[in-house]
Amino acid sequence: MTTPTPAGELRRRLGVGDAVVIGLGSMVGAGIFAALGPAARAAGPGLLIGLAVAALVAYCNAMSSARLAALYPASGGTYVYGRERLGEFWGYAAGWSFVVGKTASCAAMALTVGVYVLPEQAHAVAVAAVVALTAVNYGGIQKSAWLTRAIVAVVLAVLACVVVVCLTSGTSDEGWSGVAGWNGVGDVLQAAGLLFFAFAGYARIATLGEEVRDPARTIPRAIPLALGIALVVYGCVAVAVLSVLGSDGVSAVGAPLAEAVRAAGVPGLVPVVRAGAAAASLGSLLALVLGVSRTMLAMARDGHLPVGLASVHPRFRVPHRAELVVGGVVAVLAATVDVRSAVGFSSFGVLVYYAIANASAWTLDAAPARRVGPAVGLIGCVALAFSLPVGSVAAGAAVVAAGVVAYGVRASVRRRRARGHR
Repeated sequence: MTTPTPAGELRRRLGVGDAVVIGLGSMVGAGIFAALGPAARAAGPGLLIGLAVAALVAYCNAMSSARLAALYPASGGTYVYGRERLGEFWGYAAGWSFVVGKTASCAAMALTVGVYVLPEQAHAVAVAAVVALTAVNYGGIQKSAWLTRAIVAVVLAVLACVVVVCLTSGTSDEGWSGVAGWNGVGDVLQAAGLLFFAFAGYARIATLGEEVRDPARTIPRAIPLALGIALVVYGCVAVAVLSVLGSDGVSAVGAPLAEAVRAAGVPGLVPVVRAGAAAASLGSLLALVLGVSRTMLAMARDGHLPVGLASVHPRFRVPHRAELVVGGVVAVLAATVDVRSAVGFSSFGVLVYYAIANASAWTLDAAPARRVGPAVGLIGCVALAFSLPVGSVAAGAAVVAAGVVAYGVRASVRRRRARGHR
């Protein structure tokens, strides 16, 4: 007999496979379709080095997140870990950075759907996508996992076609003449920071900790498995596209995967690649809304956001008010912002979030060997965050600072009230 879920708590329905799929739905998404071009413009021939750096930082972050999630299997991810390991302020800073950064990511993903489906009405399509996926999430986590599984299958099939077409074409060796060498360290780090945008989805597994069965066992298995699959996919796609276009060709076009199959002599596959990009963006958007709403739930439970956002639907067992708020804010952003500015801003916020995750993992074990991963992850996150374009760093730092100020004001009010009750 199934044990009933207590009121106010989420239902544990996700196994290892479901958790891996949700992580892949975030990672193997629009990033691989959109991030290669900007990263190639930053790093030039050093694109693959930037990809390797982003992968190393992502791996360290994933291992830190997996260890922490097994110890604290509750909704909220690094918001919970920072609070428990470093103190309330650091938990709040992580949660705030995640919410604002990933809300920008949601808008970017929605706009990517619009650009690929109907470019002349991109904003309208983006808003419609947000409304539709918010409705899916409202219906329960299991429905979201089923839809994500279907999207991941489609995207992986499309990417496999791109790799095979590029590597078996008569032009598959021509692009390598433009890949030798690499740009300066700063340029490669900026490319890695932009590519990190495409790797960050494994956090969604941790933020769903309250909805995973046997989380102490499931989460540490699901996070590295999802990341490993994503790394293999990204590496294969990057090599295949570079083999046809070279780094100059990748940096010169807005949709490098579509252009690569065209240059490989299979223009009929271009519409399929565009459809795959739209599906990938939908998968990322679906998983992102899940993660942001669960972090808002955890912060509302602790009084850092309006308490009404902690409400759990009595039937669907989801944080329905948080999901509606996230959907509404993302819909407004999708109707007004530009996708490129959203990516850099999002990367800054997410890197701050993972820096706090690594700092939290550092406190778990005093053994030097166990601290190497968190140390590398922390240093990598800080380096990549401040290697992003100046505008992204300035905007991200300003919004994070605004959240810190708000926290200080609330803390001061609470202290005054406490003194008044004495």
